Amino acid sequence: MGSGGHSAGKRKSKTLSSRKEGEVLKRAPHTKPPFTLGELRKAIPPHCFKRSVARSFSYVFFDLTIASIFAYVAINYFWNLPHNLSFLAWPLYWFAQGAVMTGVWVIAHECGHHAFSDYQWLDDLVGFILHSFLLVPYFSWKHSHRRHHSNTGSVDRDEVFVPKRRSSIRWYTKYLNNPVGRTITLSVTLFFGWPLYLAFNVSGRKYDRFACHYDPYGPIYSDRERFQIFLSDVGVLAAFYGIYRLVLAQGLVWTLCVYGMPLAVVNALLVLITYLQHTHPSLPHYDSNEWEWFKGALSTIDRDYGWILNKVLHHITDTHVTHHLFSTMPHYHAMEATNAIKPILREYYQFDGTPIYKALWREAKECMYVEPDDDSDNKGVLWYNKL
Repeated sequence: MGSGGHSAGKRKSKTLSSRKEGEVLKRAPHTKPPFTLGELRKAIPPHCFKRSVARSFSYVFFDLTIASIFAYVAINYFWNLPHNLSFLAWPLYWFAQGAVMTGVWVIAHECGHHAFSDYQWLDDLVGFILHSFLLVPYFSWKHSHRRHHSNTGSVDRDEVFVPKRRSSIRWYTKYLNNPVGRTITLSVTLFFGWPLYLAFNVSGRKYDRFACHYDPYGPIYSDRERFQIFLSDVGVLAAFYGIYRLVLAQGLVWTLCVYGMPLAVVNALLVLITYLQHTHPSLPHYDSNEWEWFKGALSTIDRDYGWILNKVLHHITDTHVTHHLFSTMPHYHAMEATNAIKPILREYYQFDGTPIYKALWREAKECMYVEPDDDSDNKGVLWYNKL
């Protein structure tokens, strides 16, 4: 599954991961690129833009089959294990199942981009079912995520992980700017960030009134989108009702172990991946005077989670630059497309092979707020700084 193959993925990881830290942290260009989006498109083999219903569904069936096997083994064998083995087996299941379910999440996300098939109705049907099962309001997030892609890198109009300016830093931040505080902040962000974003727009774009992904009449959505927000809420409520019936039938502990904890891993992986795709010392952000879509789309970075996770997560991790440039491209062509445009992008292509746990800690420490350089005449380009 996936393009590029195991050996190619490992070769790429070894080459790019071997760059010295100074090269990894070198600032990306913020000037208008010397190439156009059309030139990038021409460099990509035409078949990379073709969507196949059969191939797209093969990934759905494969992921759901693996998830079913994992669940079957856990349900039928883990309860009978000795306590010492049980304490090891369940966390392994939670992470493995959570990773596979994140792959399902990625496919649903592609449906929202119309990258699953040539039929919008089919993309929405598949995405609605898969995302509802994962307690995601499909259409609600589809519309807000589309606006994220339309405004990436803008400190004024981007939808999620909008960096703060120094003047917006809260008074208590200085008390969390230490290893213990950073650990607490990261833990809360990873495990509660996604539901907090959906329910309260935490880390999202600032609106003039309360914004919520479950509110059809909220400021995030237009009048023509409101019915779909209602529909998204119905999907999530139906999933919650199914969980309720499962709790009645099997018990709360059983439901948490089999479904709840893997879902928590999905939420954590989702926040981790998204945070690290858009937060890096090398990435510029722009105010409204300087922002352009093309520059904003390039203000993201590819990461290496190891060839196993890269593959399980359908390469959303290491082809994110391409995804922002061509969001309707199926994930199974993204690696080939990335390799095709890197010679043109050159220094405009950002990749960091730093181990993820190190990168997460570094970004949490180094990327606290954005401001323009004091000695720069261009105050519309903002860079990450630490306190």
